[in-house]
Amino acid sequence: MARKTQWQDDYWLLLMQAYLRRPVGVKPLYSREMVQLGLELHIHPQALLTKMQEIATLETPRVERIWKTYSGNATKLARAARLLREMKGFGRADEFYEGVDLNETWEKDWQPLPENERLMPVMLIMVLDLYFRLTPATMVGETPEVKELAKLLGIGADDVVELLDVFQHCDPYLNRRDVTFSPLLLPCQAVWQRYGNNDTEALVALAGQLTDYFK
Repeated sequence: MARKTQWQDDYWLLLMQAYLRRPVGVKPLYSREMVQLGLELHIHPQALLTKMQEIATLETPRVERIWKTYSGNATKLARAARLLREMKGFGRADEFYEGVDLNETWEKDWQPLPENERLMPVMLIMVLDLYFRLTPATMVGETPEVKELAKLLGIGADDVVELLDVFQHCDPYLNRRDVTFSPLLLPCQAVWQRYGNNDTEALVALAGQLTDYFK
């Protein structure tokens, strides 16, 4: 049985903390603040973004009351948020959700890969976006775009090149005859199945949004 995520009024405190972090305002969809809070609450960042926009406009009397109470007192807000986390069991997910089957469809994209704990599926998504902007001959460590993405993701250019090579083995149009024994083949195939056979415009848009997390 999957645990359905439901918004709770207490979550406004945690979301307001993120909103008030400099630069104050609505944060990008996949900014580090939004992703980390989403993982903590098991709520997709898109839902958090919608709620954060309500903070920006003080859309409801409830939001306005919380804003008046906490927006001018960071210490008071931090204390309330810390108490909430202690009461709700945040930071002890294994204990708090013991025996509950969580629906982690989007969350798995942000978890380290068993095959390489330095990588996450979202990083593979960004490399796949780069794949469609290069030719096989330019999928080398000396290519500026490869270096740039490696720096953004905090990995080596050789890691990006390896992923690009694995994606070549996923690409039915290349029809490579040689075999790869890379442990990253399965996760790359999973990402290719989700994005490689579809309209690349959606992939480009997603990769652009994911960039905010790594800045």
